[in-house]
Amino acid sequence: MASTALKQILSEAQVQAGVRRLAGEISAHYDGRPLTIIGVLTGSVVLLADLIRLLDMPLRVGVVQARSYRGAATTPGALTINIESLPEIRDCDVLLIDDIFDTGQTLAELVVQFGRFSPRSVRSVVLLRKQGRSRVALEPDHIGFEIPDEFVVGYGLDYQDAYRNLPFVASLEASELAEGAGA
Repeated sequence: MASTALKQILSEAQVQAGVRRLAGEISAHYDGRPLTIIGVLTGSVVLLADLIRLLDMPLRVGVVQARSYRGAATTPGALTINIESLPEIRDCDVLLIDDIFDTGQTLAELVVQFGRFSPRSVRSVVLLRKQGRSRVALEPDHIGFEIPDEFVVGYGLDYQDAYRNLPFVASLEASELAEGAGA
């Protein structure tokens, strides 16, 4: 990629403070009860890793692959879900961790899919929720930050598999997205 035009939305310190706040909310809700945490690949891996280190309760961790963005796309397409690697969740409290709540379709569909396995409960946490984009009735149970309707990268979020390793959250300028779309 050519020179990158990033506009920082959340600093590394803000992100870390938000993750600590989320961990406090989750700890208070579950009050030490065992928890099965399922991260939505691939965007949630950074949040998942940071969050579980802050939780002092019995944890099981798993992942599920769900994707609606392909290649240079900046708007969601058809959702595909691979739940084959899911741990046993029957009669368990389950917490779904996702990087971003955009239209909400991924999280809403995952809640439906997980319900088929008879968990005790299914709740959700997202690092980011885009304002004005939701297309579903479901709301995440825990939200790190509300952000404007911009295409964001960093802290696990990517554009064409780049930028996931940034410790902050930034938006890509429209020119950067247009440039990458032709690649």
